[in-house]
Amino acid sequence: MKSFGFHSPQTLEEVFALQARFGEEAKLVAGGTALTIMMKQNLVRPSEVISLRRLREFRDIRSENGTLCLGALATYSEVEASPRVREMIPVLAETYHHVATRRIRNMATVGGGLVHGDSNQDPPSALIALRARFQVMSRAGTQEIAAEDFFLDYFETAVKPGEILAEVRVPKPAPRSGQAYLKFLPRTADDYAMVAVAAAVTLCADGTKCEDVRIGLGCLAPTPLRAREAEEVLRGQEPGPDALREAAEKARKITGPLSDHRGSADYKRDMAAVFVRRALDLALSRAGYSVGKSA
Repeated sequence: MKSFGFHSPQTLEEVFALQARFGEEAKLVAGGTALTIMMKQNLVRPSEVISLRRLREFRDIRSENGTLCLGALATYSEVEASPRVREMIPVLAETYHHVATRRIRNMATVGGGLVHGDSNQDPPSALIALRARFQVMSRAGTQEIAAEDFFLDYFETAVKPGEILAEVRVPKPAPRSGQAYLKFLPRTADDYAMVAVAAAVTLCADGTKCEDVRIGLGCLAPTPLRAREAEEVLRGQEPGPDALREAAEKARKITGPLSDHRGSADYKRDMAAVFVRRALDLALSRAGYSVGKSA
């Protein structure tokens, strides 16, 4: 590993000053679970590392006007154990619980995992399905980016030099809603999934049709995906078995996985369709709708 300077600023303004001073030679670090590995493998070689750990204001988990706000420095373990998260959006606690091992979850941070830009991670697909927005800050001000627009390419996100991801904001689901996150692990619990699917469904007032649907896919392309055409199959329709199969096939067609030791590209596509059906079925069940033999 190349030697580097280490900085531990106490304020956000100090962070921005260090970013301005060192430019692209510097890397921000929060939990360090991803950056440390990449540095050891010489995949990234920063001259300076700026730790965000002392910015305590970005560790809060709070609610604000019906929105769950996750500070970027909150750890995965803090999210999965938070009573507020479990009460407002239980599937989010489930998602973070399913990440790797307890040791990793105790160190990995909400913001660090997202800025890493790895489409194989668990939270992105769930956050897409849940309509999350990411608050990005710089000296010029603050902007919010929709989860599906945040990931640009493999290991590339919308966060630019001189910016930091400060907070993830997730609206509380509407009444008559259900959500699910499922993943297929062909190997060990601390490995990446082969397929990851999140679904969020809201039923219409009489409970017979889908008022709204959101589907997020992970591990199936260079970035997490939102399956918009699959959503349109169900939106405004009765979500019977045939409709779920059609939606799953639409989702399958937008995937572009690579063959690797976890499975062939064709097998991953097939499993994507299976898990889309299962996630939709579970989300609908949690919303109070029974599909029957749909998956």
